[in-house]
Amino acid sequence: MRIAIDMSPIIYGTGVSKYRQNLVKNLLKIDTQNEYLLYGGSMRRLAELRLKIDEVVSGSTATSKTYPIPPRLADIIWNKLHILPIEKLIGQADLIHTSDWAEPPSSNIKITTIHDLVPIVLPKFTPKLVRETHRERLKWVQKESKKIIVPSNSTKIDLIKLGFDENRIAVVYEAPNISKASDQEVLEVKKKYSIREDYIIMIGTNLRKNIVTAVNAFHLAKYGKNLKLIIIGENNGLKLKDERGVRFLGFVPDNDLAPLLTGSSLLLFPSLYEGLGVPILEAYTCGVPVVTSDVSSMPEVSAGASILVDPYDVNSIADGIKEALSKPKTLIAKGLARVKDFSWAKTAEETLRVYKEVCE
Repeated sequence: MRIAIDMSPIIYGTGVSKYRQNLVKNLLKIDTQNEYLLYGGSMRRLAELRLKIDEVVSGSTATSKTYPIPPRLADIIWNKLHILPIEKLIGQADLIHTSDWAEPPSSNIKITTIHDLVPIVLPKFTPKLVRETHRERLKWVQKESKKIIVPSNSTKIDLIKLGFDENRIAVVYEAPNISKASDQEVLEVKKKYSIREDYIIMIGTNLRKNIVTAVNAFHLAKYGKNLKLIIIGENNGLKLKDERGVRFLGFVPDNDLAPLLTGSSLLLFPSLYEGLGVPILEAYTCGVPVVTSDVSSMPEVSAGASILVDPYDVNSIADGIKEALSKPKTLIAKGLARVKDFSWAKTAEETLRVYKEVCE
């Protein structure tokens, strides 16, 4: 069969970008029977999109197709007006795997991946345009997608609460995007960022990552310890600035993330909501203890390998930090055992199983 996959998100460097890239690379490794067409649209970054798709296609029999339609126009054409069948741009395919932004009409079988429901579950943390886009898209997904892939049972339950048919939802876990760094890499990155003390790390600065409460909890937990809190991520309107014991590194290149995580004393991840919580898995694979929330998908992905805390309670988070720092070896061992259940090869195998199921 001919499988067409929307690769539009891969130029943005987000978790969704890495999902598309790693999923497709592994599909092309394990599946030599089906034909793959990788397509996508952009305007200003069309050349970059073509280059990134070509990198994924390289060495395989897959083909590619790009078109000059920017995300905002794609939203209008496909989510709001729901015109222009995707076949008009990419030709015929037996199966269309759409992205997490635009849902084009198609005369062929469609499936999609919904990574999380932040715009619906936590609308106050999502810009109005993004909320509206996802609401419009979800209407067409509910009407037209034969199967919906989600990264956790938690997200599946969220979809069912919105009225989606349970039998059309397939849980396919995602996987870590980084691996443990060497001691030398850790030394080099600590020198690069002038990090001299032991440190706890946080990844992500979106409001739902619960930064303010986490910082307050850190100050409670660090009393008497020579310990810093390092926060990675762009400033998204929080007016973040360095303070005593806390450093905001801002955007960090992918190559620096693994050594920064590997060199930390623990990952603090008290998020209010996650579709899966991939940073938890990345901490496990780097041999780092994790303190995370007892809500949403985080208990599911942790499976007993993290310290779970109430993300709305500063004392609960502080106590969790102290507990994790008191027994790192136990948590590291549990995390390394847990992360063995996750790999991009497994994600690709289970996704391919969904493809075959919907086409039979």
